[in-house]
Amino acid sequence: MMYVTVQVTPFAQNCSLVWCSETMKGAAVDPGGDLDRITRTAEAKGVTIEKILLTHGHIDHAGEAGILAKSLGVPIEGPHRDDKPWLDQMTDQARMFGVTFGKRFTPDRWLEDGDTVTFGTIVLSVLHCPGHSAGHVVFFEPSSRVALVGDVLFQGSIGRTDFPGGDHATLIRSIRERLLPLGDDVTFISGHGPNSTFGTERRSNPYL
Repeated sequence: MMYVTVQVTPFAQNCSLVWCSETMKGAAVDPGGDLDRITRTAEAKGVTIEKILLTHGHIDHAGEAGILAKSLGVPIEGPHRDDKPWLDQMTDQARMFGVTFGKRFTPDRWLEDGDTVTFGTIVLSVLHCPGHSAGHVVFFEPSSRVALVGDVLFQGSIGRTDFPGGDHATLIRSIRERLLPLGDDVTFISGHGPNSTFGTERRSNPYL
C-alpha cells in the first residue's frame, strides 16, 4: 500500500490518500475539506479514488466527505455507527468551531470492529477504537505495517476526550488493547502532526 498525506482545513488535519500500487485504485481517508488539494494530489499520483473512508465524525475529518463522494460518484465507508450524532450535527459543528464548511451526510456503510475495507488489491482491517469519539475506527494494513489512527494517538500525545462521547479511560484502553498489540514496528498516520511508530510511543509517550 502506498500513501501520501494532504494537510487540509484550518485545523491542519491529515487527509491520507492511500492506494494499491498494482491497480492505482485508492481511497481518501478523512477528507475534511480543501477538496481541490486532495483531488489534485490524486491526479498527480495517477490515483483513482474509488471510495472514501472515515475514522470518525468530527468536522475536520468528515466535513466535506459527502461533497467529495457526490462529485466523484464513490461510496463512503465508516465510521462506526456510534458517531452518527456527529455526522447528523455537521452544521452545528461548523457553528461551534466558527467555520463555513461542513455538510450533513449519511455513510453508505457503517463499520464494525473486525470488518474489512478494500480498494484495488488492498485489504484494510477495521478496529473500533472509541475514546476520542464513541464511533472512532482505525484502519490497519498488515502487509505494509501501516495504521491510520485518526485522532486516537499522536506522536507524543493522545486524542482529546472532552467532546461528547469522549472518555479518557476508554481511549487509553483502545490504545493499549487494540493498537499497541499490532506491533512496535507499525508506522501510524495520525489525524494531526507527524507519523510515528507504536514502539516509539509505547516507550516514550508520557500518556502511555
